[in-house]
Amino acid sequence: MATTIDKSTISFLEDLSKNNTREWFQEHKPRYETARKNFLIFLDELLESMEPFEPVAHGQKGKDLVFRIYRDVRFSHDKRPYKDHFGAYIAEGGRKSILPGYYLHLAANNNSFVAGGLWMPPANYLKAVRQEIDYSMEELEGIIQAPAFKERFGSIQGEQLKTTPKGYDKENPAIEYLRFKSWNAVMPLSDKVVLSKDFMGVVLEAFKTVKPFNDFLTAPLRDLGEE
Repeated sequence: MATTIDKSTISFLEDLSKNNTREWFQEHKPRYETARKNFLIFLDELLESMEPFEPVAHGQKGKDLVFRIYRDVRFSHDKRPYKDHFGAYIAEGGRKSILPGYYLHLAANNNSFVAGGLWMPPANYLKAVRQEIDYSMEELEGIIQAPAFKERFGSIQGEQLKTTPKGYDKENPAIEYLRFKSWNAVMPLSDKVVLSKDFMGVVLEAFKTVKPFNDFLTAPLRDLGEE
């Protein structure tokens, strides 16, 4: 039977969102450790189950993909010391990868979600993806208009330019996709779904559905290095 997310994991995240202080966290550190372990066990099984359709999952471990719960508050107006969620990014190179990948976000109060795509890439990646979209708009539309994709993710999301990207005409048929600075597919998850015995299957089906989108975004980046 597939690993599930414990109710106590979501309860901890809910309580943390209401009591985001170092004192409270230290007092409830054992609850945090238990919740984190539950998430890591879930991730390890998820990775194993992804291997038949996603080679980047091979050899990866949940502990290398999960983000730290401690917030970096040095340059932020928001001084809360902890994130009120668990997040993990599955991509080539682990959680710090700038390549397209799969994201799982676990939070209380129906704020969980799964996502795929490319988030805020560097300039050379941005340019390469835009070029790919310009050349292959029909292929992209075929992926994001597929019924299974639309049912789970709706339309693609991400920050967009208000103007036309440099080098493109505003009459370009692909202009709505070219204006993106991130290309993301996001599927919200209710607490009821997260805590269900079928949650592993829900995440796997979502990731299978978003894989062609990730593959499309990855193809033009294969020969690029970071600039």
